[in-house]
Amino acid sequence: MSNTGIDMQKPNLGAERGAEFKLERYKYILKEIRFLNENVHKYLSLFQALATAVVGGAAAVFVVGRKVGIDPKITTITIRALLALLAVLALFVVLSVLAGIFSWFDYRREEVALVNEVVGPGFRNPPRARNFWRWSETYVVVLMLIIVVAAYLFVEQVIVPAIK
Repeated sequence: MSNTGIDMQKPNLGAERGAEFKLERYKYILKEIRFLNENVHKYLSLFQALATAVVGGAAAVFVVGRKVGIDPKITTITIRALLALLAVLALFVVLSVLAGIFSWFDYRREEVALVNEVVGPGFRNPPRARNFWRWSETYVVVLMLIIVVAAYLFVEQVIVPAIK
């Protein structure tokens, strides 16, 4: 034993623990990236299910409204309220997807830094936002916007005039 109190015969456990920690951190980062990627599909499925219910409700109000004698103004208000609900639902999905994208960027940057530290500089490049056209999230957001705009135009140009 030396004067410093460190036994020179023992292996460097700090380096082993550091490498083990980095490996576990890398596994965790990859798990989180996978989770974020899977969430987009869950949000899309949620939107599909709830949008179908909302549109079905609007169709039911439109078709049944005349038969049961619901005032046309009430029918119009109800259909527009359901349209607003569809827009809020789409907004929720879009914001959730955007939050996932920001989190994904953070995890990817951390992954790149960790891999470059362990393997060597330049082994992995950081993500770039200009590759947005390659992401499925981009098309989910565009789809949400198209659906809401198309629903709005259809309701205002076809359904509302047919109620009166």
